[in-house]
Amino acid sequence: MKFTQKSAAILAAITLAFGAAHAQTGGSKISDGVVKIGVLTDIAGPFMDNVGKGSIVATEIAVEEFGGKVLGMPIEIVTADHQNKADIASTKTREWLDRDKVDAVTELGNSAVALAAMKIAQEKGRMSIVTGAGAQRISNEDCSPNNVHWVYDSYALANVGTKSLVKKGFKTWYYVTADYAFGHSLENDGKKFIEEAGGKVLGSSRYPFPGNDFASYIVKANASKANAVAIATAGLDLQNAIKQGREFGLGAGGQASVAMLMSLMDVHGLGLKNAGGMMFAETFYWDYDEESRKFADKFMKKMKRMPTALQAGQYSAIRTYLKAVEQAKTDDVAEVIKTMKTMSINDAFAKNGKLRDDGKMVHDMFLVKVKTPAESKKPWDYYQIEETVPGKDAFESLAQSKCPLVKK
Repeated sequence: MKFTQKSAAILAAITLAFGAAHAQTGGSKISDGVVKIGVLTDIAGPFMDNVGKGSIVATEIAVEEFGGKVLGMPIEIVTADHQNKADIASTKTREWLDRDKVDAVTELGNSAVALAAMKIAQEKGRMSIVTGAGAQRISNEDCSPNNVHWVYDSYALANVGTKSLVKKGFKTWYYVTADYAFGHSLENDGKKFIEEAGGKVLGSSRYPFPGNDFASYIVKANASKANAVAIATAGLDLQNAIKQGREFGLGAGGQASVAMLMSLMDVHGLGLKNAGGMMFAETFYWDYDEESRKFADKFMKKMKRMPTALQAGQYSAIRTYLKAVEQAKTDDVAEVIKTMKTMSINDAFAKNGKLRDDGKMVHDMFLVKVKTPAESKKPWDYYQIEETVPGKDAFESLAQSKCPLVKK
């Protein structure tokens, strides 16, 4: 083939463009010239206050703190509502990864949704970052080399949230449980810890999720005469169950209403009059320290309310992801996760955090008690931290893990 002057000019232009791009990223490798994050969340459903728009805002704050760029390349955010349906989540995840070149799909605030999206992300060689779902399977038997599991799991919630109450004299329990993966995990893990602490579960009722009418389940719970009624659900369902429980006399005979997963927004929705005195496991409180208050102030300016643990966890996960991309000098999934596993994670959300081989981010957790109206001294002053539980004691150990990525 004849090498003409025109060919030489074209080659020179290509070489110059490649060199400029290479210099721009300092030798780094960013696929498609952009780091694109897809926030797949519950925007209008029962979890919208705990995640939803607030998790999108938390992602935006993390990106803004990076100046909207990493390694000189722009960071973009796309969002969608999964409507708590695994099929919708699967379709949107495939669309994002195939057509829109999303690098990481995140939040996934529903365990069935998370498990569906994780599989597709692994199949497509992209990353999933689960911050809004808690089924233990996510980082246990269904773990993925392309996934990280950030905020909590059902094991840690049940562990931190039940043992202390059994020790306080609540020996017999009855469960009202959401009939899907996360609800089942909360009930099964809770039963194990209750029995280990010397208590007993007398029975359970599983309701179709999402639900509005809890009357028949509360009547059964009352009839059980259990010392404690555990409500294994979240979001608006949890609030409705607690409110209806009050109406049907739950707790009037000395029974305790125990939330297996409760958030700041649940307390806000119920009011301290209804929620005061309840104890449960938590992973974040906005007024814990200077870092948490700094993030909460940014969140408050955008959302006009304080962040939940899931929203703070989303901020933490995206911030850590972007730092790992920066350190690894690539958005390649294997390299990013490898880098994340070398990092000590201490930020507004996580204390003493460490990402393990199973993809679970282990960190300190809290046992909190909701303040009464008389104890609360300012707006959003809702929690009293009763106990700090180190991550190694709160979460299941790697030795117990069924994750195939863990070397025994």
